[in-house]
Amino acid sequence: MKFAITSRGDQTSNALKMKMKNYLLDFNLIFDEKEPDIVISIGGDGTFLYAFHQYQHRLDKTAFVGVHTGHLGFYADWVPSEIEKLVIELARTPFSVVEYPILETIVRHIDGGKETLYLALNEATIRATEGSLVIDVEIKGQKFETFRGDGLCVSTPSGSTAYNKALGGAIIHPSIEAIQVTEMASINNRVFRTIGSPLILPAHHTLLLRPKKETDLLVTVDHKTILHNDVKSIQCRVADQKVRFARYRPFPFWNRVRDSFVGDERPKFLPDEINKR
Repeated sequence: MKFAITSRGDQTSNALKMKMKNYLLDFNLIFDEKEPDIVISIGGDGTFLYAFHQYQHRLDKTAFVGVHTGHLGFYADWVPSEIEKLVIELARTPFSVVEYPILETIVRHIDGGKETLYLALNEATIRATEGSLVIDVEIKGQKFETFRGDGLCVSTPSGSTAYNKALGGAIIHPSIEAIQVTEMASINNRVFRTIGSPLILPAHHTLLLRPKKETDLLVTVDHKTILHNDVKSIQCRVADQKVRFARYRPFPFWNRVRDSFVGDERPKFLPDEINKR
């Protein structure tokens, strides 16, 4: 089996990366950063997002597993004290695959030039470069509303626990193939009115956003922000591709939610333990 490892870049994560790499090479696994069968992410959720985008061109061939050394490791199944156990699992046990839906976002321009397609593991957000965003919201080909406010967030089920949650959106189990639309500080008065609630769209419904007041928009895809000029429309839907997680043991979604947001906050490891093992 071929593997690659991404690290958050801090001393603790880099030490774990080198230790895991050496262990796996000792088990005759092949280190291959171009075409890995499995990618090990060591760090937090930001590191995992980086790994996802680095290998988004081969999602059907690459699975991911996370080791948590950050402040929030929602995508991580393992902690540093379990490194030896994970290495043995990787070397000797075929992994099961859990697939989660992701988001496809297509930006089209007024001049009819080349459209840009993005894949997101967590979410995409749309904002104006200055002032309020004014944009028509269409669902399945029908106008739903004209939104006025700071912006819109379109999230995946696994990303519903990220920025979407901070905006008051619902947490959705990732077995549900859907996207969620949440508002950022919408303007609601006697003149302007929006739904004011998150919208959950199934996989066969397409969201289309058409800017009215301004055509230069800031589009954020997970951790990347891109300025798009002369935007005609932005299309969002559940992508045909999925992200694949390598699982060696059960880790139910609701346990992740509980541990991340309402569980006792206890240190799961001491950094000094790494060099003692």
